Amino acid sequence: MDFKVLILGSNSAIPTLKRNPSAQLVLFNQTPYLIDCGEGTQLQLRRYKQKFQKIRQIFISHLHGDHYYGLPGLLTSMHLLGREKELSVYGPEGLEEIIRVNFKHSKTYLRYPLKFIALKEGSEEYIYEDERLKVRSLALDHRVPTFGFVFEEKAHPLKVNKEAITKYDLSIEEILTIKDGTEVNRSGKTIPKNELILEAAKTRNYAYCSDTAYQEELADKIKGVDLLYHEATFMEDLKDRAAETYHSTAKQAATIAMKSEVKKLLIGHFSTRYDEIEPMVLEAKEVFENTEWAKEGKFFEL
Repeated sequence: MDFKVLILGSNSAIPTLKRNPSAQLVLFNQTPYLIDCGEGTQLQLRRYKQKFQKIRQIFISHLHGDHYYGLPGLLTSMHLLGREKELSVYGPEGLEEIIRVNFKHSKTYLRYPLKFIALKEGSEEYIYEDERLKVRSLALDHRVPTFGFVFEEKAHPLKVNKEAITKYDLSIEEILTIKDGTEVNRSGKTIPKNELILEAAKTRNYAYCSDTAYQEELADKIKGVDLLYHEATFMEDLKDRAAETYHSTAKQAATIAMKSEVKKLLIGHFSTRYDEIEPMVLEAKEVFENTEWAKEGKFFEL
């Protein structure tokens, strides 16, 4: 089952000819979930051959323009291309008002249902769930209410060992019992469970930490995730500027990755002052070796 992240934008504040504002596409079991929607996101989706009409859920981290200015255009394009399926948008309180006012004054009437789910400031809870995936919110420390998102694969259904079915001549009822996690008992004797059940595949998870000042307590909330994206707007020589603007440095992002014992770190949301990103990656690697930068157009598989 596929689980990967496509980077659509990795710059902060201002789009440049090299980097777009924040946006990512999580692809799980061939289903796309959009995180943030900076200016130009729909063009990036086209550039990387992603069918945005398949998106059913959009997650907006906060109400700074470089994270949502692309949303009105994307929603309108979906309408113009004939979308009829419902779309759900998760984000801070105020996002729905912004979009509805925009559509009101432009006399835009969508042909599809648009549902907003407002996230209360500081809330940390599960906000989305389907049969295979759960998404929970994280409270981040920024100048406006800001959220991170953790995508968690659900535990895989138990699988019965085919050899055990033959060996013990298991009935349909017994197989269903095993799949429910119940032991099979025959004439007072229990068939060893480790013979009946195949080892389940490990579940995977992805944490997206948008704009935030360094906050050590975040490490416990994302402990051991397979892939962590953490903003790294500045290098360490500008850590005072980072603190002033409630952002993080590459070294601070790496420190969170180290303390939370994640498997891999992606850094992004780079200040426009940095034309080359490699020095930021090297700074992070001094603390956490398995670091890459969120290069646009690149897939990161879990």
